[in-house]
Amino acid sequence: MTTTRRTILSLAGAAPLALALGNPAGADPGGAKVPGGLKAGGELDRFVADLAAKDEFSGSLLLTHRGRPVLSRSYGMADKARGIRNGPDTIFALASVTKVITALSVVQLVERGKLSFAARLGTLLDGFAPEIAEAVTIHHLLTHTSGLGDFHQVPGFWETARTWASAQQVMDGITQVIRGMPVAFPAGSGQAYSNAGFHLLGAIVAKVSGLSYYDYVRRNVFQPAGMSSSDFYTKPEWRTDPRIAHPYTGPKSGERTDDIDSRYFIGTPAGEAFCTCADLDRFTQALLRGKLISPPFLQLYAGGKVPLPPMQPPPGSPPPPPGPPPVTLQCYGPIGSVTGGQWSLSHGGGSSGISTSLEVFPDSRWTVVVFSNYDPPAVQPVAGMARHLIAGQR
Repeated sequence: MTTTRRTILSLAGAAPLALALGNPAGADPGGAKVPGGLKAGGELDRFVADLAAKDEFSGSLLLTHRGRPVLSRSYGMADKARGIRNGPDTIFALASVTKVITALSVVQLVERGKLSFAARLGTLLDGFAPEIAEAVTIHHLLTHTSGLGDFHQVPGFWETARTWASAQQVMDGITQVIRGMPVAFPAGSGQAYSNAGFHLLGAIVAKVSGLSYYDYVRRNVFQPAGMSSSDFYTKPEWRTDPRIAHPYTGPKSGERTDDIDSRYFIGTPAGEAFCTCADLDRFTQALLRGKLISPPFLQLYAGGKVPLPPMQPPPGSPPPPPGPPPVTLQCYGPIGSVTGGQWSLSHGGGSSGISTSLEVFPDSRWTVVVFSNYDPPAVQPVAGMARHLIAGQR
């Protein structure tokens, strides 16, 4: 990459500095009141209700301001076979939103002196070809610049993955698949979304901490953030726990089917932790208040690293607010962007029967969590409408 860190930070503005402070007093720099369009009965509320009425959205939405709920809505069925509806306490699969948790775990270990962003893959995990082991660093893995791609696309992966029956088999099995993957480009010379990279970050968390990846996250993220419903639930638990939404896949105009059976035993560092909307909001509040990492390391986690193409809104989303086009950058895990003069951190996720979005505006202290148990892009119009109303309020 030829873009310098100074250039990147100038693109991102001073927002990461404000973020690192976390606005501990809860002050909104603009002194803005809650816009009517974001309140109950407002434009966002009506928009979600209309999508649900057309059976284009099933799931939950939580919008908070300065840590206080502004709008909470749930629609559709969590388990159609048992007649269980989605509600504010329904637990959803996060898909790739899990990556912000994995990245945070890595930054915690760097803060504690147990890991370095410059550490090379081969010094932490064995069995990789020299051109990968000696070139790929933690920084590359966190910023999707390693050249490693998506292990799900390796021929025969799913046939093997569905035979795994323990968390250790899942972690070891995927790591072994990645060892045999070629790189699409030399580390640092390009940028491409990498599920493989984030799985390896989780394996590194386990190696460095002496805990399983799952136990590390439970003890160092979920517990201190107060995320009492969050966990890496297994496929048998997903089937039977009435609190967890089942994933429904299929055409909008046809009968959607439960897709649990297509999953493997447990989620990975690249995707499929589970939590409620309220728990993910607790994660963002704990992050901003310095409960999970200190302000200097929050700057590192949330500061822009690699410029990205502007995110394209999906069909049905509102137009962007007036002004310059958004600036988008890859951070360590989240995506950072400047829209309508506001810096935000976000991540989305999706697979069959799962669509998720998290976005936090650290300066004005808005958090938007949208989960759906329908196919992507079910949450994106909702998240886009919320972003439009928040970014357009100044």
